Amino acid sequence: MTAQREAVGDAGAPAGPEPVAPTGRRVAGLDVARGLAVLGMFGAHLGDTGDLGWDPATWRALVDGRSSILFATMAGISIALLSGGRTPFAGRELARARTRVLVRAAWVFAIGGVLELLDTFVAIVLGVYAVLFVLALPFLRWSPPRLLLAAGVVVLAAPPLTVAVGQYATEHDAEGDAFTFLLFTGYYPAAVWLAFVLVGLAVGRLDLRAARVRAGLVAAGSAAAVLGYLGGLLSTRELAPGRRLVGIEAGFGSSGEWDPAWFAGAQPHSGTPFEVVGSGGFAVAVVGGCLVLADLLPRLTYPLASVGALALSVYTAQIVAIRVVESGSSADWGQWVRFTLTALLLATAWRLRLGRGPLERLLTWSSQRAAGP
Repeated sequence: MTAQREAVGDAGAPAGPEPVAPTGRRVAGLDVARGLAVLGMFGAHLGDTGDLGWDPATWRALVDGRSSILFATMAGISIALLSGGRTPFAGRELARARTRVLVRAAWVFAIGGVLELLDTFVAIVLGVYAVLFVLALPFLRWSPPRLLLAAGVVVLAAPPLTVAVGQYATEHDAEGDAFTFLLFTGYYPAAVWLAFVLVGLAVGRLDLRAARVRAGLVAAGSAAAVLGYLGGLLSTRELAPGRRLVGIEAGFGSSGEWDPAWFAGAQPHSGTPFEVVGSGGFAVAVVGGCLVLADLLPRLTYPLASVGALALSVYTAQIVAIRVVESGSSADWGQWVRFTLTALLLATAWRLRLGRGPLERLLTWSSQRAAGP
């Protein structure tokens, strides 16, 4: 599992509801954030990211893990907009919104299954995103404070629960069971990642066009990032000095006394509370910054927003392209540049000429038809 590379899926997920406000206008900053995550995912797939440090040469490691978490956070934001934005739907409109999310989740799961059949080195995340869409449905009427409180409960409870289930599954040779894998033992454990979707739902219930809200997202996200990563650093020094930690997965094969070091550190994909808080805060800060940047520089950010607007199609095309050109090594930054430039160019041209991407059209049409007028 740890040998696999990060997928996009590494929310909006690449296949999540579109970032359209209840007014009908797309929120350009959300497309920019999603596009940034797509390009970050390209780097996580195709480049040797290494370990993040103070040296600027290591900063490319920012894309590892954080790109996928940014997508998961965007999924919550997009679902919030789809279900009413600042004023959550009720009654029949809420039922329609839930139907649309369910239909999209089904398509995401199916597309992810097809991409899995290509057998690339990428850990396909779409199946987990489909599960996250479904898990988000009971929370569509919740207020931002309740959603953040629920996210905090997930941060504290999900990692030890995942370890307990992982130990049981390993003991009974069931860690590869589809349900267990998607929720607990996989590369993207949905039980832990639900926290990002809940935070995204809370963000999506705010007035994202207000300058005060955007500044608050940057400030609060940055504070959470500092808290999480500093906590990860200090916990590593205290509980596992000199050790390279892998996170909660280290406890799956253990049947003895639990090691607190399983929950220390904030390494990408470690699933520790510190990583969830740190990387989740980083994602929120990025969203706030992208909302501002898209309004200040709409033309300059249009290509990046185009990638975000066509994220599912771009993601799917990327996996197919990796399967075609795969040479056995994923550490090629030159290839990342080629993938990035191609995505920016083609996504921009498609959006200017045809609007929605082909897979985005499929999901929008089918979900609206299923939900009814």
